[in-house]
Amino acid sequence: MNGYREAFEQALKIGRPPNVAELFPNSRALIVSSGFIDRAMLKKGKAIAMAANGRNYFAVRGALMAAQQANAAIIIEIAKSESNYCAVNYWNIARLVDDLCNELHITVPVAVHADHYGVKGQADVENAKSEIPSMFDAGITSIAIDASHLPDDENLLASLELWPYVPAWAGKETEVGEIKGKTGLSTPQEALFLIQGLNAHDVFPEWIALNNGTTHGIEAGSEGIQVELTAEVHDALSPYNVSGAQHGTSGNSSDRLRRIANETRTTKANVATALQMISWGLEVNDYGNARLDENGDFVKVENEGVTEETWKEMTAYAESKGLKKGDYKKLNLAFENRLLSQAREVRERMSARVADFIYHMLTDVFNCRDTAPLAVEEILNAGSYDPGPKVGRTEDPRQWSPEKIRDKAGKIKRDRGESGNFED
Repeated sequence: MNGYREAFEQALKIGRPPNVAELFPNSRALIVSSGFIDRAMLKKGKAIAMAANGRNYFAVRGALMAAQQANAAIIIEIAKSESNYCAVNYWNIARLVDDLCNELHITVPVAVHADHYGVKGQADVENAKSEIPSMFDAGITSIAIDASHLPDDENLLASLELWPYVPAWAGKETEVGEIKGKTGLSTPQEALFLIQGLNAHDVFPEWIALNNGTTHGIEAGSEGIQVELTAEVHDALSPYNVSGAQHGTSGNSSDRLRRIANETRTTKANVATALQMISWGLEVNDYGNARLDENGDFVKVENEGVTEETWKEMTAYAESKGLKKGDYKKLNLAFENRLLSQAREVRERMSARVADFIYHMLTDVFNCRDTAPLAVEEILNAGSYDPGPKVGRTEDPRQWSPEKIRDKAGKIKRDRGESGNFED
């Protein structure tokens, strides 16, 4: 243990990137590039870091508590669209994480990830050129540039235009195929197209996210993640040493998630909706879905999560706004002050319930117990806050000009699936 304390102290000195060191000069929170966390999972083998979605204070607090208990490196994230219905956003999440790490004496490495930075057209690209730097000014240490809503050539071209606005040391995630369930599944061909095109222009993502059969939010069906498809795509990308980022884990059984860890190259898995529901005190099954009673209503566990009085207020508000079960996420912002003003014992049980769930996921499903020392070791080996790329450039940039990108994309055969809003 003394050895880890010494390593942690050294990592504090060299492992925090410049934006974090400037924002929090007196902090003892080891907020790092997510690249180190990816490498820790690879070093352990068949291990996945949880990317815990911070839709509310209680989810962030519970995630950090669980990571400390499991001695596991962890990622705390929020998506672009969630700032529309959550008090937590790209510009305050790092401050929340830093504050809680110091309060709770967290000594595991934590990355702060901007998930699903959505780009749907050139207007978004232009706006991103100031918005992305502002997010890193606010303490973000990792980002997913998600132009998967666009055709393959536009996805790649928009990504290439934006990656120069991301610090070289930051963790990087890219995406091919919107996360929309069993339609519009990603293929090895289009994943290779994206990664090869990025490689040709010196962009080397830690992760790629796929549409591999799952969805965000509440999983309506039982199809879930297609493990074989995921493994096939990851194998095709193996020369580029890209890890997998698994989105939409809620609605997939622990057994299926263990298969993702054991049979694919996945090192990051997002968990969002389940944490929100658990913090409120709803009954959640092994699939991460909140259980419904015979009337189609969520089942609130008495004396867990929010008070029964608060839950009645929340459901009454949802009914007055005509919110469907999948839209209960919109209660986060509306009830932020109400939830934070509850009695201490209520607030503590909300976070503790999240912590219990996440601890089980970290240790019994994702196999990432004791990965904190591995991430610290990677920082010390690098001697820097910059993990550097896992692979160098192998593609010829002359073969990946805008014209040739469009030509190559025209030869990709792919079903883009059903239309709709699949952002989070």
